[in-house]
Amino acid sequence: MTMTLDDGAARAVSFKSMAAGTKADYTLLEGYEQAHAAGTADRIVDALRQLDGSMGGYKISRLDHCLQTATRAHRDGADIDMVVTALVHDIGDMLAPFNHDSVAAAILKPYVREECTWITEYHGLYQKKYYIHHFGGDPDARDAYRDHPYHESCIRFCERWDQAAFDPDYETLDLAFFEPMVREVFGREPYDPAHIRPGAVGPA
Repeated sequence: MTMTLDDGAARAVSFKSMAAGTKADYTLLEGYEQAHAAGTADRIVDALRQLDGSMGGYKISRLDHCLQTATRAHRDGADIDMVVTALVHDIGDMLAPFNHDSVAAAILKPYVREECTWITEYHGLYQKKYYIHHFGGDPDARDAYRDHPYHESCIRFCERWDQAAFDPDYETLDLAFFEPMVREVFGREPYDPAHIRPGAVGPA
């Protein structure tokens, strides 16, 4: 698709295959990619809103579950990385019902500390503690990670916030409350070591 610049001029690369691209082509694309990346927070907020109609059978919507998980984390004194993690941990449900945790982790990875990304990627496994025995599964499968530095953090995330966040009577904060946090986190420089902090447990 041909793109249009702010001055109304249509611009597009010259190539039909990437190998034929010039430096000028890729410089042009870099500008568009940066503009697209700048809208990430808007797309995250929109994707969260779309969860409002997902997954029947529960007493609350998937959006309300995400908001309630984030509310519980916030009221428990969690830092901004963890609160935003709690908010978006199920954002992959709409497009990836069988690996939603991995999708959400990939979205968060460039912006939050490694601990939060790991919790997001493995929360699906850790949540099985509460229900998988009903289907003959092993509720202690998560113990395979008992020596991992983020094991206890993931247990806490699931026990205190995620598995408890299906209560229609809980006073849940709305999306507008969390939107400034989303914009702060997804407005960061991607993969900034000051935020990623591999191996660190808890906020700086």
